[in-house]
Amino acid sequence: MADDWTGHFPFAHHGARFLSVPALDTQAFGVCGIPFDGAVTNRPGARFGPGAIRLASHMLCDGGHPYFNVSPFSVLGDAGDMRLPNASPLAAVREQIEQHAHALMSRHHMVFLGGDHSVTLALLRAAHRLHGPLALVHFDAHCDTWTSHFGEPSGHGTWTYEAIAEGLVDPQAVVQIGIRSSGDTQARNYVADQGGLIIDARMQRGKDGDSLQPLIDQVVGRIGDIPCYMTLDIDCLDPAFAPGTGTPEPGGLSSSQLLTWIEELSVLNTVAMDCVEVAPAYDHAQLTSHAAATAVWTYLSGQVAKQQAD
Repeated sequence: MADDWTGHFPFAHHGARFLSVPALDTQAFGVCGIPFDGAVTNRPGARFGPGAIRLASHMLCDGGHPYFNVSPFSVLGDAGDMRLPNASPLAAVREQIEQHAHALMSRHHMVFLGGDHSVTLALLRAAHRLHGPLALVHFDAHCDTWTSHFGEPSGHGTWTYEAIAEGLVDPQAVVQIGIRSSGDTQARNYVADQGGLIIDARMQRGKDGDSLQPLIDQVVGRIGDIPCYMTLDIDCLDPAFAPGTGTPEPGGLSSSQLLTWIEELSVLNTVAMDCVEVAPAYDHAQLTSHAAATAVWTYLSGQVAKQQAD
């Protein structure tokens, strides 16, 4: 891996690889860190998320997934972290992320570890270049559809609005899961007003396992076989399960609910995923990083199982 300003950090800079896999080379699946949190509006620290998720993943590296009965270990490589400046203008950082991501996505099925949620717009731009308009599964406490955020025209609370406005996603194939934060009605309802689907946190209270299935079926039926991008903001989880994040919102999903969603949505034609907003400085007993690592591992296991079935 290149050790210049526009390349990736060698692994010595951030320690262990995800699941202790080798460096990314010709493997079908890849992981890459995006240590950027220059667009946060509350608590900073998500730039340290990739390293914390990787470290937590070492609990998962010695066997197959209990639901999919496979391990991604033999087909997964870790590309290290993108080397990004946190003080540069957001547009310039996103351009770097897009170029790196496009190169990786053109060769591998990628999972990106953030970083704040502003990075997802660049990742969607890269995926759109390869696949055209995408379906979007968006796990989050926040709608991220503001036209500006605390005076900033673009950031980690505007990217969904920008993705729809740029035509990166098919509005009718955008699904938001876990939304519950405060916000004006126009922003909260924006995705639904554009023809998409919002399954907020309140709709999921008391549901798990089989009782979630009708909601899952709605999502699968709506998206069908459209190339799909999945983005997981860890604050979709209730702070009881994920306190280590920049903007915690009580009343969220449980870890088991999230894993059920990821397991059942493995049937979608998902082309890439990210997991963002893990801020380990606010974590307790690695609850958040373990939840994030398990979610990513579950996603990868589902994709590998589907590939093997084909």
